[in-house]
Amino acid sequence: MAASCVALLALALPLLLLVAWKRWRWGRAARHVIVVVLGDVGRSPRMQYHALSLAKRGFSVTFLGFCTSKPHDELLQSDRIRIVRLTELQRLAVGPHILQYGVKVVFQAVHLLWKLMCRKPAAYIFLQNPPGLPAIAVCWFAGCLCGSKLVIDWHNYGYSIMGLVHGPGHPLVLLAKWYEKLCGRLSHLNLCVTNAMREDLAKNWGIKAVTVYDKPASFFKETPLDLQHQLFMKLSRTYSAFRDCSEPSDPGMERSAFTERDAQSGTVTRLPGRPALLVSSTSWTEDEDFSILLAALEKFEQLIDDGERLPPLVCVITGKGPLKEYYSRLICQKHFQHIQVCTPWLEAEDYPLLLGLGPQSCRMCGHRAYSQS
Repeated sequence: MAASCVALLALALPLLLLVAWKRWRWGRAARHVIVVVLGDVGRSPRMQYHALSLAKRGFSVTFLGFCTSKPHDELLQSDRIRIVRLTELQRLAVGPHILQYGVKVVFQAVHLLWKLMCRKPAAYIFLQNPPGLPAIAVCWFAGCLCGSKLVIDWHNYGYSIMGLVHGPGHPLVLLAKWYEKLCGRLSHLNLCVTNAMREDLAKNWGIKAVTVYDKPASFFKETPLDLQHQLFMKLSRTYSAFRDCSEPSDPGMERSAFTERDAQSGTVTRLPGRPALLVSSTSWTEDEDFSILLAALEKFEQLIDDGERLPPLVCVITGKGPLKEYYSRLICQKHFQHIQVCTPWLEAEDYPLLLGLGPQSCRMCGHRAYSQS
């Protein structure tokens, strides 16, 4: 009898210890969330908003991603958010393309897993997709080891974007589609940006998702006229499109292409006859079709040439990405007479100011969402 009790205790003890260890780890993890972006943190506004929202609700947040550009100050100033830099491996200069891609994926998988395992336990791992290769599988595996639940925020399909470069029938694209469909089902919760994406995930991949629409952060609001003038003057130091072509009649006036400020009174007014302003934000990737914008600009130019009474136009395209140089060359070849195009990279604090210019500007997006299998 005593031997049986000892044997039973010997079998139960490891299980009890495991349960106690799990409870201890869960207690530490309950108010901690890891947000993962296998891309630039500063160019991932939706994930920044997730991090800020979680921090405001009492969670401590570890944000893993590339630190190429500066995130918004509100993120940097939060004492509940810690940004952990991921190392970005540049493509190898030698070898076939598939080998280069394979080496990059293996490096990212090992590096991301190491970074996840070095963090304190988290209740949830929030992952942006795309890019999901190899991040989905790595985050799921790390979650299994640490007791974290995986939440995927579906912005698009990674394989569809890859198909724009290689073609839909390329072996890499087919492999990426199989991987994304298989591993996407491993998550505990799925978010997406549109109802169309939610319906497509459910119909074609059997993944139930919740639509969470983008909501601008508190710093996105209409920009006061004096701040507009400061922004225009700041940009005019680098980009001629923001400079006024004529000298002010009063030397005490400070003037941009859109506004002027009286140096004595400090009053800022909009210039009569100022250009129209078109603003577009982009990551300069294959899933954003800027040929549509170029065609619209050509049509606008033609209308003015045909005698239509339209103002000159300043088109501001912000962002960084692989196709920026390609489209910049195309724009230069157009030789517009009534349109000026500039492609600045704005600081995190200046971007909401530009988008908040109010009724004097127009905003556009060239992003294509792929919600079909």
